[in-house]
Amino acid sequence: MLKADNIASVRQYFLAVGITICLIFILIARFFQLQILDYDQYSKKANTNRIRKVTTSAPRGLILDRNGQILVDNLPTYILNAVPGELPNKEETFALISKTLGVKPSSLLKNYKKYYRGRFIPARLAKDLTFSQISRLEENILNLEGVYYQQFPERYFPSKVRASHILGYVKEVDKDIRQSLNNPADYEFGDIIGWSGLEKSYEQYLKGSHGIQFYQVDAFGREVGYVDDFPPLDPEPGKNIITTIDINIQYSLENLMDGKRGVVIVGIPETGEILGVVSKPDFSPDLFTGRIREQDWNNVLYDPNKPLVNRFNQGLYPPGSIVKMITEAILLDNQDFDPHALLKCDGSYQYGDRVFGCWYIHGHGNVDLTSAITQSCDIYFYKTIQYYALDKLANYFRLFGFGDVTGIDIEREYKGTIPTTKYMNERYGRSGWSKGALLNFCIGQGEILVTPIQVFNYINILATRGEANGPYLVFPNQKNDSKDLTLDSEVWDRIVFDMKQVVMHANGTGKNADPLVGGVDVFGKTGTAENPHGDDHAWFIGWMNYEGQKFSTVILLENAGSGGAVAAPIAKKVFNNILFDLKNTNSISMK
Repeated sequence: MLKADNIASVRQYFLAVGITICLIFILIARFFQLQILDYDQYSKKANTNRIRKVTTSAPRGLILDRNGQILVDNLPTYILNAVPGELPNKEETFALISKTLGVKPSSLLKNYKKYYRGRFIPARLAKDLTFSQISRLEENILNLEGVYYQQFPERYFPSKVRASHILGYVKEVDKDIRQSLNNPADYEFGDIIGWSGLEKSYEQYLKGSHGIQFYQVDAFGREVGYVDDFPPLDPEPGKNIITTIDINIQYSLENLMDGKRGVVIVGIPETGEILGVVSKPDFSPDLFTGRIREQDWNNVLYDPNKPLVNRFNQGLYPPGSIVKMITEAILLDNQDFDPHALLKCDGSYQYGDRVFGCWYIHGHGNVDLTSAITQSCDIYFYKTIQYYALDKLANYFRLFGFGDVTGIDIEREYKGTIPTTKYMNERYGRSGWSKGALLNFCIGQGEILVTPIQVFNYINILATRGEANGPYLVFPNQKNDSKDLTLDSEVWDRIVFDMKQVVMHANGTGKNADPLVGGVDVFGKTGTAENPHGDDHAWFIGWMNYEGQKFSTVILLENAGSGGAVAAPIAKKVFNNILFDLKNTNSISMK
């Protein structure tokens, strides 16, 4: 029995030793896996528990005028954050913050819920705090455990101009916005993003890159200091953009358009640079800076005058007589056409069962092509264009840039409408159009709709005899070439000569645009566009030659009446302001 017991005891001993050795090998293998094979993985997890990563916002790039004057800057404000897991008593903390800053507790709670992403991830409580508010907060900071503030760059508009539709505005990134982005990883909740105008078009240049600050935290997630082996990454500011805008020209245009509805554009035909552009009504550029009251937002959003609409590239209007030079080009391109032949205008013209009237109901008498352009006689063009096909006219209009986007470097440009046989048949049924559509089309009425930026491109084409560059707002222009348009030099000569008569001749409809300055030649065309939704729209388009330089302009006044009576006098002021700027400030530097 003793021998059997001893044998059993020895076996148990060796079994225990074997198990022990196996366990040691298993532990060694596990330690090897943890310390060697999976080191990086668990090191990251440990650092995640030990280190808190806090991003810092990058200031957006500045927006400058062509001479370096600041149009949009950054103004430092403050954001108040709270770490949820470090708040000893949320209600008491919010009550103290409310008393200190004058912010409603309900607003603090609303933001807290909106930006909550975890117990130890900072949640925003308030933004756009002033230095005075931060000073008062510092007096109570010892009683505000888990609460801290950081500086935040807000958009600021230091110049004398508004240019709200051009500059645009920014929005704060929320859940919905972030989900809609193609690059959501580049943005965090609370970041600002360009939402309209140049702010949106050049977002990738302006936005910059986040910085990162690393803090060491204890087992409860509380910050206990910086992490020496994780150096901070400074934010990279956004890049500045230099616009083609001349701040003095922009300012003068805004003053001219005060209290009006419409668009005015001034630029350089050869290059396509826009020196100034105003869309009215507009809005204050700092409306969207910082907190915006719901009432203020609703006032702008539901204003019947639609101040948020950028009329210069989104407004659609019948052009009226300003397009008669395209009709003229079609006529002159026909060798059988005689521009000197006289046709009689009695004030009306019957075509089939329809009667088409001239704007001058008493009639212009006998007119040739030049006098028809000079006096903007409708009857002349009714009689001469009827022998051409609708699609031929449409093709010419497209050559002059209508019916397609110009490529202007700002968001949401509309194409407009150029009626073709196909378009008319689709809208009104097969063979639903008549020659009457052609007669209306040739004088810029009927189905045709254009944007003011298309008209600006059109006048630049005329001013350069087809060699204009497409319009743009930011240097350098890398993408925007105008369509190739080749007409015989004799055709161009005639068009340019006739446009000069519009302004310089005693009977010209655009004579009120003449600045009456020696050494200055002005070329132009007026338009009075019938509007099915109200009073007529007034147009003037043209350019000025001064000491070898050309400056083009487009003026549209909504529901204002006659182009010659209303828009042309505005053009005169525009040209005089340009001359004043050239002679006295010399701020229009030619890039």
